Amino acid sequence: MTQDNSPNTTAAASVTTLPLSPGDWGFDPLHSAVNFTIRHLGIAKVRGRFRELTATLYVGEAADDVRVSAEIALASIDTGNPDRDAHTRSADLLDVEKRPMMTFRSTRVSGAGDDWSMAGELTIGDVTRPVTLAVEFGGVGDSPVDGRKHAGFEATGEIRRSDFGLDFGGGMLGDVVKIQLDMEFLEPDAG
Repeated sequence: MTQDNSPNTTAAASVTTLPLSPGDWGFDPLHSAVNFTIRHLGIAKVRGRFRELTATLYVGEAADDVRVSAEIALASIDTGNPDRDAHTRSADLLDVEKRPMMTFRSTRVSGAGDDWSMAGELTIGDVTRPVTLAVEFGGVGDSPVDGRKHAGFEATGEIRRSDFGLDFGGGMLGDVVKIQLDMEFLEPDAG
């Protein structure tokens, strides 16, 4: 993990400025989603999501102690069109037989207030590339259903398919894939 010591950096900002208890926050898959957008023929957007994901959030005493990781099953892609999804899973594009999972591991979290940045490593198959996501802290709320505190986050960013060797469909499909993650986590148990 690299440290940026420039005067405008808030990398060492205390996470305690957020109302997040230290510890391992539980993932809430019912209120979380991984969505994406990609251009088709350069004139329209195709939107989709991945239905199967898991994530972990560890909150420490400072931003440098925050760790996030996620695993996404690539075969769970859903663009609303079964034929397109089947083709996307094939060896032409994602090749889910060889690349079943996409994983993310944070390397650095920085920011303040509601706006944060998370740098990390995204792995698709055997290719790992650095990715930085803009993170918006949505806040913390008490759930009347389970009586626990829930924390919400939205993360956005983009990747290039070609960086991961997924360059089928040049001219038909855009290289840039825009990502939007909506994640909800549950406060660690007190006991």
